[in-house]
Amino acid sequence: MLKFTDLYRRLAPAPLWSNALRLCSTQATPTSSSTSAAVMQQQSNALDLPDKLYSRLELQMKGIDPEVMKSYAYFAKTAAEHLDIEVGKHWALRKAVKDRMTLLKSVHIYKKHRVQYEIRNYYRFMHFHKLTGSTLETFLEYIERNLPEGVALKVTKVELQELPEHLKPGSA
Repeated sequence: MLKFTDLYRRLAPAPLWSNALRLCSTQATPTSSSTSAAVMQQQSNALDLPDKLYSRLELQMKGIDPEVMKSYAYFAKTAAEHLDIEVGKHWALRKAVKDRMTLLKSVHIYKKHRVQYEIRNYYRFMHFHKLTGSTLETFLEYIERNLPEGVALKVTKVELQELPEHLKPGSA
């Protein structure tokens, strides 16, 4: 499993200056042996927990420039391939979704004279399949940090779970 620092070194462009980014740990170092034993026990308990499994990750991008979104979709697809994530369907709507507002030119009089404003929003969708929880978190962290200006991202996760006891066959 790749760590976030390894992923960042692989996919990030070279920094402009040498100390541009330093990844640091948020865990405090213990001062005595009794606290270090407690920290080690907490870490071992955290390692015993099974990782969550996700059957699908759905990304919905919304923006005003279709070329920027196309470029960002290529970036997300490339990042997923570097992490060995199965890339599913990805598509865009053929036409923009238009929101129109009609306002009066003058605030007080001349009701016949109006002005119309239009906002065009473009949408793009991507699906990724068969992810673990740690891979999903790393992937989402990376693509969210590199989200371009003018693009909104909506993420939907579909998690796999065990059947409850009352639904399993043979439990009656």
